[in-house]
Amino acid sequence: MRKKLLAAAAAVATLATTMAVGPSAYAVTDGELDGDGHPEVVLILMEVDGTPAYRCSGTMIAPTYVLTAGHCAGAPGEFSGMRIFTESDVEAGIGVTNNYPFGGGDYSIEAVRWAAHPDYPDYPFFMNDVGMIELAEPYDPGVFGTLPAVDSLDQYKTKRGLNPLTFTSVGYGLQQSFPDAAYWLASNTRTRYVAHPRLIQINTPGFTGDFSMLLSNNANTGGTCFGDSGGANFLGDTTIVAGITSFGLNSTCGGTGGVFRTDRQNVQDFINDFMNP
Repeated sequence: MRKKLLAAAAAVATLATTMAVGPSAYAVTDGELDGDGHPEVVLILMEVDGTPAYRCSGTMIAPTYVLTAGHCAGAPGEFSGMRIFTESDVEAGIGVTNNYPFGGGDYSIEAVRWAAHPDYPDYPFFMNDVGMIELAEPYDPGVFGTLPAVDSLDQYKTKRGLNPLTFTSVGYGLQQSFPDAAYWLASNTRTRYVAHPRLIQINTPGFTGDFSMLLSNNANTGGTCFGDSGGANFLGDTTIVAGITSFGLNSTCGGTGGVFRTDRQNVQDFINDFMNP
């Protein structure tokens, strides 16, 4: 199984977006503007050597704690700084309210501590792709993401037919991705979008294993793309963060999207330990 997973790792792309000329990973595609729908989902800006370098999405699960992907929290020492932006449309605030990516005003909060799952650096990233961020001051969006019961997603494994289970995917990533860099930049807004993908695969040998899921990514249901990494995949229309946007299988954000599960005991132990050091 480990050999198959390593082979699969070479085919996937993580979903963080670089601040430079191209992507290193996955935004919501074929979705809708979220507006005030999910204020608990925030934009994360990561710095390398003091310079803005990457962006991801994350979910407030407590006033000073953000749940995100492991590759958005990074290996120890990978990022020199981090902050979140809370506006639904960060793009509109540039030079007005938040001076993204260098300021933030009332809409930006510095992070004081961040970490990926302790096993994140030792395995292919998608096997332990969960991270946590602690903020310097509290932020109350009015609603917080919640965690599922341990192992509760196992019940959605089916042997025949289409699984009717849907998710609510929220993030600040790209709305479209094209091979041509000019088109890429044209669709690279920093606005929170929402889509409703369907469960495709869970609890299967090899690729998803028992730690991740594959969700649909098409024009009918929408899906995720570059910059959505770390964002929430809520169970139906609940506040339960069933999974964290983790990886995609191609450069056009089509087909399926990979989601890291939050219902495993070791994942919730990491989250709780981070919040209660």
